[in-house]
Amino acid sequence: MSPSNPDDLVGPASRFPVSLPADATRVDFYREELAKHRKCLEQQREYFSEKVIGDVEAALTRLMARVDNLCSRENGDEIVSRLLREIDVVTRLSVWSDHKNSH
Repeated sequence: MSPSNPDDLVGPASRFPVSLPADATRVDFYREELAKHRKCLEQQREYFSEKVIGDVEAALTRLMARVDNLCSRENGDEIVSRLLREIDVVTRLSVWSDHKNSH
């Protein structure tokens, strides 16, 4: 399963007016999470096809470039959180993080 395209979820900018200023702390948090997913994906590269790797890397790159814009939308946190969960299906970062916390 490859992550959804942010454009598919948010549509053209004209359909969703920007209503909130992007909170720098929140944007930084999401960027850090995206960087963790990228690192986790790289560590698991041998287990995935090049297509899956390419699709997830492309999604991460697009999301990283648009996270500040997405966070400024009324439902931005919901959109970014959903995309992170979809990316987590591939990277399983949350599972790795849970194991670190339990030892």
